Amino acid sequence: MTDMQVNPSFRLVYVPGVTPGKWVRVWSERLPDVPLDLLAVPYGDGERTLREGGADAGLVRLPVDKDVLSAIPLYSETTVVVFPKDHWLAAAEEVALDDLAEEVVFHPLDDTLGFTADTLPGRPAIARPDSTEDAIELVAANVGVLLVPQSLARLHHRRDLTYRPVADAPQSQVALAWPQERTTDLVEEFIGIVRGRTVNSSRGRGAGQAAPEAQPKKAAAGRGRPQPQKSGGQKAGGQKGGAQKAGGQKSGGQRAGAPKAGGAKAGGRGAAARRGRPKR
Repeated sequence: MTDMQVNPSFRLVYVPGVTPGKWVRVWSERLPDVPLDLLAVPYGDGERTLREGGADAGLVRLPVDKDVLSAIPLYSETTVVVFPKDHWLAAAEEVALDDLAEEVVFHPLDDTLGFTADTLPGRPAIARPDSTEDAIELVAANVGVLLVPQSLARLHHRRDLTYRPVADAPQSQVALAWPQERTTDLVEEFIGIVRGRTVNSSRGRGAGQAAPEAQPKKAAAGRGRPQPQKSGGQKAGGQKGGAQKAGGQKSGGQRAGAPKAGGAKAGGRGAAARRGRPKR
């Protein structure tokens, strides 16, 4: 709980194409007293912001430096090729990398797919665009095409452009990352949210709130237990008493009855024999 007192708010950095809205809504419902501050940065600045302490956690694209940051992969995106609407590729429902062999394929400096000069399909452009946004402008000018995650194609949507999925292209993977040395209670809470944990199963603040609710139920269950014990005790006691009484009678009858009956029988016969004998 110390970390929550030190951090009055939670800072979440995210890169283009990632939409944290659904997780932010859950956070506001679960922790209404802890503001969540969103920080949008360019693709290459997500990891740097986390390293420098500018955010508590971030929604970034893999890979990241695993020696410094912890990361939980969330999902992989479909890769698409962006081109003008009147391009011949528009006739296809799905495109393969080999279909781009004769096309100029832009390779922006903020490429999110991990292409190199040797793996990039098609013909390379004269120069690499500074950003995906700049590459989109060149595509709109009908200079070439661009491979990007589908979320970036939607982010930079233009009426004169369209896109198609590329089945055999590499994909970009989005992850939740945070500095390994700063895994605070609030970070644990956000991890629980993106993983779909309920309040009661959360490892963060939700777990502390769920504990008091469980105690009264346990106490109530404890108060309910003596009743069957008491009833069982009375029944057992009655049986015990009955067993002692019956045992006493049976035992007493066996111990006293056998000798007494035997004595009486033997004594009776002896007396009758004595009375029946003539005195001499």
